[in-house]
Amino acid sequence: MTTTFLRRSTRILVLNPNSSASMTHGVEEAIRGMGLADVLTRLQSTEIYTYTGPPESPASINDGSDVLQSSDAVYRNLTGSGTLQQYDAVLVACFSVHPLVERLSGLHGARGKLVVTGIFEASILASLSLLMTPPLNTAPPTKWGIVTTGKFWEDHLTQGVNTFLGTDTSSVNDKFAGVESTGLTAGDFHGGVDPSVIRQKLKDATKRLLSKGAVDCVVMGCAGMAGLEEIIRLAAIEQYGQEQGSQVFIIDGVKAGVGLLEQTVRNKNMFQKV
Repeated sequence: MTTTFLRRSTRILVLNPNSSASMTHGVEEAIRGMGLADVLTRLQSTEIYTYTGPPESPASINDGSDVLQSSDAVYRNLTGSGTLQQYDAVLVACFSVHPLVERLSGLHGARGKLVVTGIFEASILASLSLLMTPPLNTAPPTKWGIVTTGKFWEDHLTQGVNTFLGTDTSSVNDKFAGVESTGLTAGDFHGGVDPSVIRQKLKDATKRLLSKGAVDCVVMGCAGMAGLEEIIRLAAIEQYGQEQGSQVFIIDGVKAGVGLLEQTVRNKNMFQKV
């Protein structure tokens, strides 16, 4: 009997660019809750691996300096080890305009150039896809927005959204409700802060975002928020009422990124001339 190999698994590396193993563990728990062995992946299985930044990466990425430090440390570590040659795609699990997305996109993986995105970019695309409305709909447009950690990220992420969507700061984006911060750090979600404080600050920031109009999609603007969807859901119900609040989409960027990379790798294999 002769057998012919037709497909191979897609291998995705989910990359935590900080040095916190506990934060990587939170990302892993979010991935385990995705139900990857569903109908969408029967034709082509997906293997997902995680990576934590080396010790010289910051333990928590809280500002622009931390972003650059983590980018340099991780890039040196990965390119020096040859690790990336084992993978088809990489997800940068830091909710920022992270330089690693662009830097790693030029490198080669297991089958040609790596497919790379960040949880920031994937969350934008997921939100916009969920808010698509019929062209003749005359109701006010529904919106999406971001709940994040420290004040620094409000301007950083707003500018990042404008750049990603090709708009300038003077333009009015009817679909983007903006960014609200909790005053916490990414590390606070994994120890050091009373859970009741985290809960209240996250609820308060979510309600400020929801008060900006018909916000139907809330993005968790930090990988460290993985698993805290119920706090945001409760805030939405308190703000909008049970019926409307229970329908709000809550986007986990890691889940959005894994799903996007799976489909992008399949599209690349199907449509790219070889």
